[in-house]
Amino acid sequence: MVRQGEIREITPCSRLEGEITLPGDKSISHRAVILNSLARGEAEINNFSPGRDCLATVNCLRALGVKIRRLPCHCDPELVSGEAISLLVSGDGFKEAKNVLNAENSATTMRLLAGILSSQAFLSVITGDVSLRSRPMGRLIEPLRLMGAKIWGRGGDSFAPLVIKGGKLRGIDFEMVVPSAQVKSAILLAGLFAQSNTILYEPVSSRDHTERMLKRMGARLENQGNSISLAPLTNPLPSLSLNIPGDISSAAYFLVAGAIHHNARIVIRNCGINPTRTGIIDVLLAMGAKLKIENERLEGGEPLADIVVESSELKGIEIGGDAIPRLIDEIPVLAVAGCIARGKTVIKNAGELRVKESDRIANICQELSRLGADIEELPDGMIIQGGKPLTGTKVDSHGDHRLAMSLAIAGLVAKGGTIINQSQVAGISYPSFWQDLLSLRAASPCHCEPKAKQSRI
Repeated sequence: MVRQGEIREITPCSRLEGEITLPGDKSISHRAVILNSLARGEAEINNFSPGRDCLATVNCLRALGVKIRRLPCHCDPELVSGEAISLLVSGDGFKEAKNVLNAENSATTMRLLAGILSSQAFLSVITGDVSLRSRPMGRLIEPLRLMGAKIWGRGGDSFAPLVIKGGKLRGIDFEMVVPSAQVKSAILLAGLFAQSNTILYEPVSSRDHTERMLKRMGARLENQGNSISLAPLTNPLPSLSLNIPGDISSAAYFLVAGAIHHNARIVIRNCGINPTRTGIIDVLLAMGAKLKIENERLEGGEPLADIVVESSELKGIEIGGDAIPRLIDEIPVLAVAGCIARGKTVIKNAGELRVKESDRIANICQELSRLGADIEELPDGMIIQGGKPLTGTKVDSHGDHRLAMSLAIAGLVAKGGTIINQSQVAGISYPSFWQDLLSLRAASPCHCEPKAKQSRI
């Protein structure tokens, strides 16, 4: 457990300018390595996300007997969080792990693997760090049990660790109450090995990377409105080599930075623009951001493009309803945009943020208030009275990677220095975030080096 970590100081820059090449999309990286682990043959995955969450998935799959090598240096099998990664994955079936599987901080790892392990004829135990062990798993356990899985969790089947005794599954006709791409994907992965069709109904469409990849690999999957129908596999999936698009959730920090800074022009290259993920773009445009999408194209069935953002005069808006599932991870940094925008920004229907890596509603409101923001916490969101100058002070990430990066963006436009405790957690999803932020300092120093580093205990 990390009790303390790096402390970084952010000071304003007179200009932000440059190009950013993003790490591979985290959601797509998880799914690419998992689905190719189920497939027949070898697949090469380029620009695999170097964040710790995706490496947790790789380590769990290796523990289950999947052969995964790093390219081009096959002699070094170890993965280290940092630079972009290329992997060679050889699907050859799963084997019972010799030890407890550790998903670390990654709910995607735990939930998607639970779907697969429900169909495997052996016992599995999967756990994670203290944050992941506090996140809700009942919504996952319920549908998997309806499919015939034997699965148990701590706290009355509400939390991890999860114990799973896999076996024969049946398809289900299931209506999801809360939109969740992770739970949806777990059900679909289990449904691949069920003895009948699986039909899901979503209240609101969530990110569809799993469906897109399954279709490209030949699975018999159909979408009609908010319903998804999946037939069981009759033959193994073929392997799928692909280049992972840049992560739009990582792009969000620089999109907001460019829009709220008084003198900025930032170009983001090769960014995924899957329509189920582009809520951040739609909201920034609605707030008045000077933002352009260029060079649109497809890669591996996923749309991507270059995005240009420049200094803008933002206005407050209301964000809620169907937009929330398309930007749930970007709400902390959108709260920063709301602090700088003219007028009132209201964020609602985002109660899911309470059960992320931290209580993101409470924590972002608390930390932005420390910087001088006029922000009111709501049960399912927040109200921000924008236009009030921010002043640098000491803030804390609460061990949450998205809060650490959002507070860094706030520090770029705050008066004086903003000191962020536990800044190292940015590496969970974006290991090169601090270097990329430094690369944009064009006209004057922008200090975001670590001030001190405490040991891991």
